[in-house]
Amino acid sequence: MTITIIQDRLKSYQALSKQEELSALKEIYQEIALAGLARSDFFKLAAFQGGTALRIVHQLKRFSEDLDFVLLKPSESFQWQSYLKAIELEFNSFGVNLEVKERVDAKGVIKTAFLKEDSFARILELTYDRLPSVEQKITIKLEIDTFPPEGSNFESVFLIYPYPFSILTQDLPSLFASKCHALLCRKYEKGRDWFDFLWYLSKKTPINYLLLKNALYQSGPYKGQDIPYSKNWLCKEFEKKIGAMDWKAAKRDVENFLQPAERKFVENWNKDLFQQQIGKLDLENL
Repeated sequence: MTITIIQDRLKSYQALSKQEELSALKEIYQEIALAGLARSDFFKLAAFQGGTALRIVHQLKRFSEDLDFVLLKPSESFQWQSYLKAIELEFNSFGVNLEVKERVDAKGVIKTAFLKEDSFARILELTYDRLPSVEQKITIKLEIDTFPPEGSNFESVFLIYPYPFSILTQDLPSLFASKCHALLCRKYEKGRDWFDFLWYLSKKTPINYLLLKNALYQSGPYKGQDIPYSKNWLCKEFEKKIGAMDWKAAKRDVENFLQPAERKFVENWNKDLFQQQIGKLDLENL
């Protein structure tokens, strides 16, 4: 394997801007990292989740930043070290030297690591020139929940780049439940979350309500509370969240991760639009 495989993949994106080209390259690196993890048997003990899983596995039409995972069984002893070595070796096989680092001082159940690469502008033929003043480093954060809420369902899927390999991921209802938990509990607003929310609704994706209930009880503002978990309660909580959102800021956030053709779909985002979408939630099994 050589750097040519990355070069050809990057050209296939036909990026229309410097930012889009960087996002495309970051996505290619994400896929290579997943391949390295698959070689290390990582997916025998963990599953892929989050917005990047939607993008890479289900072709969500927005770029994503981080690689998020969840352990199949809780483990306080999990460490990234051996898996980071596998990722590093995978990149080396393509002629890319990668800096890998685990955040050893992190507290809590989320274990974090970082992949950093600053030679892409020298080793690849880019469509858009990058001046020294422009960002010259790709950083990918890896996070894994080592004490996940119970209730997830999983499925094996095949990816074809940089070569065919299999990974384990949360199924779509479980991914949707995790996204709903983020929407209701995240301390800061992300327009990307609401873009994903609309995607799930467009696919008529049911929510894994058992996972959502357990996640709400385990972390966030509802932790340990005796919440009246029901259809009405969930709808009202979403409505409160939507009513408090700064939709202009939400649009600015997600636009950075969209290709030009997709940006028109967020131009008319507002409170009323999203309040109407709440009625489309599949609440039959709650």
